[in-house]
Amino acid sequence: MHAPVLVLKDTLTRESGTKVHHANIQASKAVADIIRTTLGPRSMLKMLLDAAGGIVVTNDGNAILRELDVAHPAAKSMIELSRTQDEEVGDGTTSVIVLAGEMLHVAEAFIDKSYHPTVICRAYIKALEDALAVLEKIAMPIDVNDRAKMLGLVKSCIGTKFTGQFGDLIADLALDATTTVGVDIGQGLREVDIKKYIKVEKLPGGQLEDSKVLKGVMFNKDVVVAGKMKRKIINPRIILLDCPLEYKKGENQTNAELVREEDWGVLLKMEEEYIESLCMQILKFKPDLVITEKGLSDLACHYLSKAGVSAIRRLRKTDNNRIAKACGAVIVNRPDELQETDVGTGAGLFEVKKIGDEFFAFIVDCADPKACTVLLRGASKDLLNEVERNLQDAMSVARNILKNPRLVPGGGATELTVSATLKQKSSSIEGIEKWPYEAAAVAFEAIPRTLAQNCGVNVIRTMTALQGKHANGENAWVGIDGNTGETADMKELQIWDAYNVKAQTFKTAIEAACMLLRIDDIVSGIKKKQAPGAGPSKPTIEQEGDADNEQIIPE
Repeated sequence: MHAPVLVLKDTLTRESGTKVHHANIQASKAVADIIRTTLGPRSMLKMLLDAAGGIVVTNDGNAILRELDVAHPAAKSMIELSRTQDEEVGDGTTSVIVLAGEMLHVAEAFIDKSYHPTVICRAYIKALEDALAVLEKIAMPIDVNDRAKMLGLVKSCIGTKFTGQFGDLIADLALDATTTVGVDIGQGLREVDIKKYIKVEKLPGGQLEDSKVLKGVMFNKDVVVAGKMKRKIINPRIILLDCPLEYKKGENQTNAELVREEDWGVLLKMEEEYIESLCMQILKFKPDLVITEKGLSDLACHYLSKAGVSAIRRLRKTDNNRIAKACGAVIVNRPDELQETDVGTGAGLFEVKKIGDEFFAFIVDCADPKACTVLLRGASKDLLNEVERNLQDAMSVARNILKNPRLVPGGGATELTVSATLKQKSSSIEGIEKWPYEAAAVAFEAIPRTLAQNCGVNVIRTMTALQGKHANGENAWVGIDGNTGETADMKELQIWDAYNVKAQTFKTAIEAACMLLRIDDIVSGIKKKQAPGAGPSKPTIEQEGDADNEQIIPE
């Protein structure tokens, strides 16, 4: 007998073979089961306590998984799925997880029969191609300018969310916001940048019905001198600066030695004259409102208020960009380069309102705003956070439709059609791949099944009825009415899904399932390597001050 050979260090644990497959599938199913009850209009909410003791109450798949701390590697990659889905299309985060979990679940039977994972994967990829072809076939185009259609679409996306009970409210907000910000880039395409130009301001207080989309921007600032400056200006001329209106200090500390006393007076006078000339350059353009991202000295303030100009200082760069987009101003870097074209005249009203304890400046009634603020009001902080999450989703859906105006039926109808078509096709597939292909077809039924479960109806009867309707791939629009759990025509109920959300859901779910099936070895307990003899070294931290200039050498 030879002595056993040790390859791996004994601190490492290694699992391999079918054991790993089973572990991965179990973990993914566990994640899918957490999320499963949050699918559909009759969904349950989850309450999560985070480390700081704050609470998150939501049924947004992505928001739930983001807060979870998961130990198992396979479960971690499932969580990544919903994140990609959220970043890519913004909706369908729950269905992705449910679908991927189901795909893995049906694969388990084949692994028990010692099918090779690559065979299963091959069948799955084939099923995915066919599923996308079916989607292409049943998708119907939509006119982006038809407001009622668009409302129905966005509503069916949020119908499953917490704010679904407020009717058109959130759908209206989302549509208004995205249509405002949309920019035509030619070839009939619209580009909507939600992140940059749509700001969501949450103000606790008031009712949800008070939420609105401003035709302009608002920000949490007051004018510099409250008593002296006007707080309400109609048709203001706005100048945006990103330079300080104060005496220019040296870049690094400068010492000036003065011999004569008069020189000190001259120095002060120079400062005053510098600021005066700055202000005069600005006042030449007769603005009503000057906004700067940096500081504004008392003296400059005096000159401006004397001329009846309101000023706001230390505004965030992002807010400044939004104002520029809304009123058509150009952000100017140096006052001496100001031109008439840089003055923003597109706004209809500037006013400062007090909401709660704080002052907010509104620049509204813009002629052609390319940026907007969504003002959300509501009873509590948690409620507002949830509404904001729903709004994000709704805006993403509106954006997706503007980009790719095609619809597929919601309510599990799409999945059932895909499933029926795949079942038909499976008979023409030769060899061993036929069975996993058929299983993938069955897996698509997870979504309508989960919908039925969440409504609390008799799942088996409902599913049989639906499968009967969809048998030969016809009646593509019959699905489950998520509120009552009955089978209904999705066209009449206006329950739609955006085409690219669905396509992305299928792609992400199946590709992820294939990836998890291909893992056959998990090695854990790997330590980071350190150079021998090197203790943990402390990283050196550069202060902001000495980042750009060389270390000052003492004389």
